[in-house]
Amino acid sequence: MITIKLKGSQIILQVLQEEGVEIIFGYPGGMTIDIYDDLAKSSIKHILVRHEQGAVHAADGYARASGGVGVCLVTSGPGATNTVTGLASAFMDSIPIVVLTGQVPTRLIGNDAFQEVDIVGITRPCTKHNYLVKDVENLARVLKEAFYIARSGRPGPVLVDLPKDVLQASTTYKSINETRMPSYNPTYEPNARQLPKAVKLIKESRRPMVLTGGGVILSGAAEELRTFARKIESPVASTLMGLGAFPASDPLWLGMIGMHGTFRANMSSAECDLMIAVGVRFDDRVTGKIEEFAPKARIVHIDIDPTSIRKNIPVSVPIVGDCKITLRKLNQLLEKEDAKDLIQSRDPWLKLIEEWKATKQLSYDQKKCANIKPQYVIEMLSRMSNGKAIITTEVGQNQMWAAQYYQFDHPNRFITSGGLGCMGFGLPAAIGAQIAQPDKLVVDIAGDGSIQMNIQEMATAVQYGLPVKVVILNNRYLGMVRQWQELFYDRCYSCTDMEHGPDFVKLAEAYGAVGLRATRPDEVESVLKEGLSLPRTVIMEFIVEREECVYPMVPAGKAITDMLLT
Repeated sequence: MITIKLKGSQIILQVLQEEGVEIIFGYPGGMTIDIYDDLAKSSIKHILVRHEQGAVHAADGYARASGGVGVCLVTSGPGATNTVTGLASAFMDSIPIVVLTGQVPTRLIGNDAFQEVDIVGITRPCTKHNYLVKDVENLARVLKEAFYIARSGRPGPVLVDLPKDVLQASTTYKSINETRMPSYNPTYEPNARQLPKAVKLIKESRRPMVLTGGGVILSGAAEELRTFARKIESPVASTLMGLGAFPASDPLWLGMIGMHGTFRANMSSAECDLMIAVGVRFDDRVTGKIEEFAPKARIVHIDIDPTSIRKNIPVSVPIVGDCKITLRKLNQLLEKEDAKDLIQSRDPWLKLIEEWKATKQLSYDQKKCANIKPQYVIEMLSRMSNGKAIITTEVGQNQMWAAQYYQFDHPNRFITSGGLGCMGFGLPAAIGAQIAQPDKLVVDIAGDGSIQMNIQEMATAVQYGLPVKVVILNNRYLGMVRQWQELFYDRCYSCTDMEHGPDFVKLAEAYGAVGLRATRPDEVESVLKEGLSLPRTVIMEFIVEREECVYPMVPAGKAITDMLLT
């Protein structure tokens, strides 16, 4: 056990080092200056962002790409409030991050002091847990608990608020080797009595499907999922957050389900007699009209969070447990079953799915269009990167086209704001992902509207020599809102026209990056080839068809089988 005399600011860095933290994303201020003074003398690398929201998104991207906990450090007041959007995004997507916020001295809390806000109160609804540390004696324990809570069970963001006097106070520091919280005990092992019930339903099923979500990726269960699906010969669909957990190149792959899901995935959900949902929340973008979701199916729901089960959808067999552990145990039970009988019983079902796939594919026609189709850019990017890039996205049409047309065969390659749908997420998340995976190609797929939400982080990418690539699908509209206005509001394009925008090539150059542009279809491949090959930060702007829509699309409130296909 380490026993030394340390200031609060030194204790923070000591605990971070013990937790294996190598990178912090942050922005300094008066209330955190003591931490920054000691940080300069430590081995931890600090990434200076240009906005605190960018710091949280970067920590989020870092966590997803590394499989660890992302860390963010900001000052009090506006520094703290600027983290709220990033916290909410990480909370909804179950991403483990720890956000450290400065706070005014304890004697001034509640006095409306300069740059004082109740950030604990503000973020209570959008964090897994949060703390206000009022005594330096509790600091080490709280920080250890913060990391433990963030990474365990269903992961999520934890905020620790740090008054300035606590950072300056000294105490004897004793290292904490193990964190125990009697009131917090996540369930990892599934109930053994539930697993045979699931196997029984699998054996009885003739038209099963597996629905996979972000929980599979978070638990590192991709290999177990693939084994499971192939063992029971079941097609697999995915939510937006689950893309990559099952290979898009596999014959059993159905594609993404939901509002912009594939025809075969959505139809399979309506016709299956068994749905095995693994690590999903059944949010409204996935289910559509709840009363008509999977009407013929018995549902097995596997999730580590008991509050997610039966929250939105009634289920036949609830299984609370870690996805990886649960799938492994199911695979062990299934090894005792006759696989030939299972496979033969699936033939009519798989043939029906093949008919759906053959007749209602994702499609666009670049040859008949003089302008660049955004889908063509994504398909070409997928082909040229061999589907191996880490893709981050902004939010809007660009996000959906990326999900539909980039072929994800591996987990942790698709990083997006799924639950919150946060514009401005992609660029800082790409920075975090690139730092976590310096040898990987990292590409942010963006729209011209969304990229401008956090465009200032170009300076961060250039300052640290990060070869992040930004692919901007520029239609000079807020595209997804415009699409809704076209389809449901008589083409009244109220406040969505962004005809006046920056010259992104010159903007890239102003930041010290490389700027490239394609205005014709025959320029797409050459621009991508050049941009992807450069070992620098690059913006590639593609002037795309202005009124292109994302299809399929399920209108709000409709069943997911009620799709607009063109």
